[in-house]
Amino acid sequence: MRVRARCGTTLPAIAALALAGCAAPPAPDLPREVRAKALPPYQVHEECLAMAEGEAIDWRFASSAPVHFNIHYHEGKVVIMPVTLDDVRSERGTFVALTAQDYCLAWEAGARAASIDYAIERGRGR
Repeated sequence: MRVRARCGTTLPAIAALALAGCAAPPAPDLPREVRAKALPPYQVHEECLAMAEGEAIDWRFASSAPVHFNIHYHEGKVVIMPVTLDDVRSERGTFVALTAQDYCLAWEAGARAASIDYAIERGRGR
């Protein structure tokens, strides 16, 4: 499993992200822990990783302001979001890949900037 971070984007650029992205160099393998990631108003930060069917990740985050969080993947031009949480400051969970895909964990700030701490590590799966 390889993890990569994507740079922050504004809401109008989300469609462009789906086509071209602004991927950063590959990040280290899991576990991955980030502290005080700055998230300006209305911007998105993503951590993307390739997962095999049945593979699991444990994730958690805490934010200084409410954020929208999702785990998503792309099927052609369609974005599938198996996990969505709106206006949350902290959450944790385990996600199990139903199919082999590149999945992204995404945090989106609202009108207020946020600082997020998050961790992603290998889970137990099925």
